Parts: sequence; structure tokens; C-alpha cells
Amino acid sequence: MLHPSYTDLMNVVNSEVEQGEQLVVNSRYSIVMATSKRARQIIAGEEPLIDGVGKKPLSIAVEELNQGKIKITGVEEE
Repeated sequence: MLHPSYTDLMNVVNSEVEQGEQLVVNSRYSIVMATSKRARQIIAGEEPLIDGVGKKPLSIAVEELNQGKIKITGVEEE
């Protein structure tokens, strides 16, 4: 089982959205794509934003997202 859950991660990502605004993430697919992209960045040599000793890149990416260290942006914001 994934911890934190997809629902928890979606709540973290959408926590800064004002009521009435469009959600940043509204599906598990967005969470999977964002964390896999960050994991690939870590594999390519980027420094983790958390203590990742002994953890796999995907676990580090999930924890970074959960702690708010990385943000998911829309296509027009990149």
C-alpha cells in the first residue's frame, strides 16, 4: 500500500487552491506522472530535496511531494 495515499497527496497538492478555483490535480494519473518525472530527475543526478539515504528515487519523489518541497504546475506555467 502506498503511504501517503493518492488522496493524501492530492490534498497536499491542492491545499493552496482557493475555493472556486480549478484544482491543480484531480486524478491519480497526475500524481503518478509528477512523481515519476521527479524520480527520473533524481536518477539523472539532481539532488533530492529531502534526506533520501537508503530510499529509492520514487520514494524520495513521493515524500518530496507530500512535504510540499515540489509543486505540480499546469502546462502553461512551465
